[in-house]
Amino acid sequence: MTAPDPAAPGAGEVTATVIVAAPAERVFAAFTAWERQGDWIPLTKVRVMEGDGGEGTVIEAVTTAGPAVLRDEMRVVKLDPPYEVRVVHQGRVLRGPGVMRCTPMGGDRTQVVWHEWFHLPGGAAGRVAWPFLWPGSKLSLKQALKRFARLVEAGRLP
Repeated sequence: MTAPDPAAPGAGEVTATVIVAAPAERVFAAFTAWERQGDWIPLTKVRVMEGDGGEGTVIEAVTTAGPAVLRDEMRVVKLDPPYEVRVVHQGRVLRGPGVMRCTPMGGDRTQVVWHEWFHLPGGAAGRVAWPFLWPGSKLSLKQALKRFARLVEAGRLP
């Protein structure tokens, strides 16, 4: 059986939203400061492997928790500053599209919506486990976005 196309949405869908007290241009710049994502995504180090940060750039995010290591390789497939970033996770475990959207709200506030559609590893077992894993995935994504918002609002990102 061949692996699913990583650009096609998978069944492991997770979304988080936060309001950032900053203009969309600043929020977008902070989000696309790729190697600074480790400042707000816990236990994660991020590096640009190929490209200049724009479309076509390949990014590696490595999350380490004790002996467990998760490597996430993604390609930037669309940048529409200051509104949208699209990536495709193309690693061995994490595969599927993701999007981050910035919506200006006036008064220098921006709504950020981060949405991922992962292909679930493990076949049928992965599909059975997802309802139990989803709450933790949603919570960790939401917590990362809250930290991101605090850093942007404090002027510590980008």
